[in-house]
Amino acid sequence: MNQYADEHWMKQALNLARHGIGTTHPNPRVGAVIVRNDQCIGSGWHVRPGQAHAEVVALADSGPHTHGATLYVTLEPCAGTGRTPPCTEAILAAGIRRVVFASSDPNPNMCGGGVFLQTHGVDVESGLLRRQADELNAPFFHFMRTGMPYAIAKAATSLDGKMASRTNHSQWISSQASRTHAHALRASVDAIIVGSGTFIHDNPALNIRHIACDHAQPLRVVVASQAPAWHGHWRILSEAGGPVRFYLNQATEYDADWHQAGVEIVYRHTLNDIFKHLAETGHLAVLIEGGGRLHASALEARLVQECVLYQAPILIGGVDAPGFWQGLGVERVDAAIQVKVLERQMLDGDQMIRGTLIYPET
Repeated sequence: MNQYADEHWMKQALNLARHGIGTTHPNPRVGAVIVRNDQCIGSGWHVRPGQAHAEVVALADSGPHTHGATLYVTLEPCAGTGRTPPCTEAILAAGIRRVVFASSDPNPNMCGGGVFLQTHGVDVESGLLRRQADELNAPFFHFMRTGMPYAIAKAATSLDGKMASRTNHSQWISSQASRTHAHALRASVDAIIVGSGTFIHDNPALNIRHIACDHAQPLRVVVASQAPAWHGHWRILSEAGGPVRFYLNQATEYDADWHQAGVEIVYRHTLNDIFKHLAETGHLAVLIEGGGRLHASALEARLVQECVLYQAPILIGGVDAPGFWQGLGVERVDAAIQVKVLERQMLDGDQMIRGTLIYPET
């Protein structure tokens, strides 16, 4: 195989892996393609935990024609036993001659598959399109390194950084195209988080709309010092979506009403503890939708890895109008959080900017 052909087939595997967005957590998103005589004879992706890994799905799809073939897979084949047997054993049994993988597995219980296959006579190559594969599994890799979820701070703002007017009117700052894009972003995460101010003022449904969604909706999370007053008009209860969880500092008489309505109540005192609990319950990719105080708390605690901003071509102004970052902010410009821009896109006049955050050294 030449480099062009290898990249072609790995791109196919990456496209397959993207089918696992929204379904595989807390497992990584993995796709696989099996090629023999320059023809794809089998392919597959990992759908959800406990089901077959991408390599095994692709082997089954290939039938009895795998001897001497090449396997392209976006993540190093696992060498350990978890909910399913090691993929390395299935690869050897199928007579695969060559394995090309993009990302090395950071899981200490599963890594080492590449070396294992090499010692058993398989030609193994690693690192092809690694950047794209690493980005696809950024939540999983971040969790493996830190034990915390990968957090994306998302907001729609005016050009002067306001998320609402001084009267808290905000619908709609962004265009319909931006809102559709934001719902696709929701479909890529495991949980959507808002603070009590956003929950009370906006009464959001926190579900996926405007786009087709063929997988389970994300967990809907509200962070508050105490449960909001109970009434029957909260959209988070009346509109279809994922399960609802409240993280509260203290109990009140309203907790029982929310619990009776099916809301999970969890008591935690810091955002750091909340994020740890989200990771422990398998929610590795989380979307913080505000408001400004919650964004500030997460940014100042260095809990955010990425931001997505939709900037509308309007000016709102007002010292009392809420902005994206409502906390103390930085004391000096040279202490600002740097944004490594990954993507820019125009959406019906709005500018969407997506980037990873680089925090200053302390």
